Amino acid sequence: MATSMRGLTQFIADIRGARVRDLEEKRINKEMANIRKKFKEGNLDGYQKKKYVAKIIFTYILGYKVDIGHMEAVNLISSSKYSEKQIGYLAVTLLMHENSDFLRLVVNSIRKDLHGNNEIDNCLALHAIANVGGSEMAEALSVDVHRLLISPTSQSFVKKKAALTLLRLYRKHPDVIPAAEWALRIVSIMDDEDLGVVICVTSLVMAMAQDHLDAFAVCYTKAVDRLQRLVIEHEYSATYAYYKVPSPWLQVKLLRLLQYYPPSEDPAIRSVLHQVLQTIMNNSAEPSRNVQHNNAQHAVLFEAIGLAIHLDTNSPLVGTAAVLLARFISSKETNVRYLGLDTMAHLAARADSLEPIKKHQGTIILSLRDKDISVRRRALDLLYSMCDLDNSELIVGELLRYLKVADYALREEMVLKIAILTEKYASSYKWYVDTILRLISAAGDHVGDEVWYRVVQIVTNTEDLQEYAAKVIFAHLKSPSTHESLVKVGGYILGEYGHLIANEPGYSPIEQFQVLHSKSQFCVASTRSLLLSTYIKWVNVFPEIKPQLLTIFDRYRHVLDAELQQRACEFYALASRPDDDEFLQNVCEEMPPYPPRVSALLGRLNRKHGDTEDKRTWVHGGKEANLDREAVQRKSTLLPDTNGHESSQPASATPDSHDALGSLAGLDLSRPSATSDDPSAPHVATGPSVERWFDKLMCNAEGVLYEDVQVQIGVKSRYQGHLGQLAVYIGNKVPTALTSFTTTIHISDPAALSVTFAKIPPNTIAPRTQTQQLLHVECKKAFSVPPILTISFLAGSHQTISVRLPIVVTKFIENVSLTQIDFFERWRLIGGPPREAQVVFSVDLTSSGQLDLAKNNRVVAGHHLNVLDDIDPNQNNIVAAGVLHTSVDGKVGCLLRLEPNQEAKLCRLTIRSTDEEVAAEVLKLIQKPLKAGS
Repeated sequence: MATSMRGLTQFIADIRGARVRDLEEKRINKEMANIRKKFKEGNLDGYQKKKYVAKIIFTYILGYKVDIGHMEAVNLISSSKYSEKQIGYLAVTLLMHENSDFLRLVVNSIRKDLHGNNEIDNCLALHAIANVGGSEMAEALSVDVHRLLISPTSQSFVKKKAALTLLRLYRKHPDVIPAAEWALRIVSIMDDEDLGVVICVTSLVMAMAQDHLDAFAVCYTKAVDRLQRLVIEHEYSATYAYYKVPSPWLQVKLLRLLQYYPPSEDPAIRSVLHQVLQTIMNNSAEPSRNVQHNNAQHAVLFEAIGLAIHLDTNSPLVGTAAVLLARFISSKETNVRYLGLDTMAHLAARADSLEPIKKHQGTIILSLRDKDISVRRRALDLLYSMCDLDNSELIVGELLRYLKVADYALREEMVLKIAILTEKYASSYKWYVDTILRLISAAGDHVGDEVWYRVVQIVTNTEDLQEYAAKVIFAHLKSPSTHESLVKVGGYILGEYGHLIANEPGYSPIEQFQVLHSKSQFCVASTRSLLLSTYIKWVNVFPEIKPQLLTIFDRYRHVLDAELQQRACEFYALASRPDDDEFLQNVCEEMPPYPPRVSALLGRLNRKHGDTEDKRTWVHGGKEANLDREAVQRKSTLLPDTNGHESSQPASATPDSHDALGSLAGLDLSRPSATSDDPSAPHVATGPSVERWFDKLMCNAEGVLYEDVQVQIGVKSRYQGHLGQLAVYIGNKVPTALTSFTTTIHISDPAALSVTFAKIPPNTIAPRTQTQQLLHVECKKAFSVPPILTISFLAGSHQTISVRLPIVVTKFIENVSLTQIDFFERWRLIGGPPREAQVVFSVDLTSSGQLDLAKNNRVVAGHHLNVLDDIDPNQNNIVAAGVLHTSVDGKVGCLLRLEPNQEAKLCRLTIRSTDEEVAAEVLKLIQKPLKAGS
């Protein structure tokens, strides 16, 4: 094409001939100025537009920023000439992102090309849709793409592109594609004669079937039939034979697709599947000298073994597979070892007996020291899955020894797995404590909070273990170098149970204090806060060291850290109270046993195993973990969620309340509580600052909603009637970009409140910049739970923050003016309960001993109620009125009366409304900032 455009050819030659970058930039700037001039003059023919747009594309490919040519590219798409249309589409896919406003201008042109009879135009349009793939384009054109896919007149190469384009759209915007409605028609194309079409359609079916199992159930039979024709009947053209292996890519996809469904009960299908799997294993029994042939055969073989394990772990096929896998894990080829270990881990996660795998335990342990990190990772997964009561001490010991020299990329995962195995197969509590403390000492920074939380929980819930744990942790703390996680464990356990060993030689209170406090200078503020809590416990049980502890409290009263300072001040005041030992004893009582919860360690490990491609059909961790996973799936009738949160109960778990290791299901002190009873609601961020910011924004239109070291979230809002707009400003405070940025809104009652994004949120926030997202809000009727904004992003690790949006029912109140007669007449008409809500609460007086009437007025006015002056005979009383606007229930009147009593330091707040739910909700919102201490 360049040879037919001499100007483009010369431009490229000039760029390549530039000796230095300055000359290159000078030539490009000159050309861009000329192009701007030509575009501004207009009257360009198709050839000239094509030439200039091609130059712009070349400049963009070189890495220069371009801001012209978009409209010309849009016009070229409508050209009837292929060369011009091709350049137009190329410019659109390169220069425009999925949220570009220019894309709206090309939708009709793309639809016209999709409907045309020219297959080349069809393919150009499909390429553009697949490469851009925005939600608006998906919503507008997915039906047309589907029509091309299922059309009997479409050529094979058009069907292939249509299937892959639809797959692209589905993966990016699954809600836009009615997959269940199209299921039968799409699956029918798996019978196409062209294997290329079948491969593309099978990829589409795999993606959709994972989310719509029932709708795509018919694909099971289609997959078995196609496998039979490929493997047994050899129905394929020579074009699709890769080194004598019939279409290995299609075989792998079909074998994986069958693993998404439970084994078929149809004996005919089971028989055919058995023949297929047996043939695949027989064909792969003897390796070939040709590397490509071996690679293709192994790809199919390992997927076939995975299907055989899925169908029946006790079948002869699996016995044959176990023999083959034993050979593969000792192979000289890295890829074969990798696949062998991964497939053997699948077998260990499903098999009733681990004896065939235990025969090769030595080889698997040696694989931990393989030269390839991927192989080492698979060996770790296999050891985790094959561990049981018989070999747990051996495997955990080997993992602990290897942990000291393991790759940093593996250590965090190894720590989690060692901790889970130690707890799951603990033969005694003492072995558990010894092993976990060795783990914390060896792993250092790679120990997550969940690990030491779990130790604390088990020691707290096991009375016989407390004295032993205190002695062991004291011995660890005496070592010269102690990691901070060990200091946290030591601070908690010695604070609670140090008195159990205080009378023994070498464990006196002063020695415990000296050992523990000597570590505090190397710890962060949160750890030192925990140690202060330990010291206040010791004030209660070790009065002989109270002077030293008071000195520490007094010293920390002057630090800059707010949390440390507050604790120190409170503990100093508490410990200094004269003759009030009973009060101190009540405050410093021992921690009660922890209630059973879902394992935080398993949840953390499953989050690390979050799938990035096709959803897994099994998880590491042995048969029990997979049975529990399947039970959860059957109960919910859904596949696992995209974050990989599977619930699994350890095999040793029993309902015996005396078995702490089994009955206690986990502890996660870092997880905040939900803001409502809705089980699907995300866990919102909590803390004094977050609560204060939220309370302030309930009465103000703008301000900060959340802030930490990485992000700041601010809001600015306006409301009119039952509608509102909320601008959310999300700022990136760190010098690196926040990638994979997503924003979602959770609403507990969608029938009462609607909150939607005005446009698609960006997926990246540049360093030290902020982005704005506009939300449209509609109040349909009274609601009580604010919506929750959840943002997630990658900044070294995946992080999620959920905060309540300051959208409450009073935001939709409009103040009204009433005379004294009108107010009290309406007050009497509404009457008392149930349309009246009332509360009496204590209030603070100002420094002069007077009621803070100005504050009360600000709070009431901040909730959009009109404070009516000279209405109530008592000048200290406040009366206000407003009308709540809703789209479903219409207007709802609301009257307020606030009656403070200065002598009693009490205040009575009464809300009357024509809707009792509105009265109760308004009362709840207004009383909080009015209460004493607010």
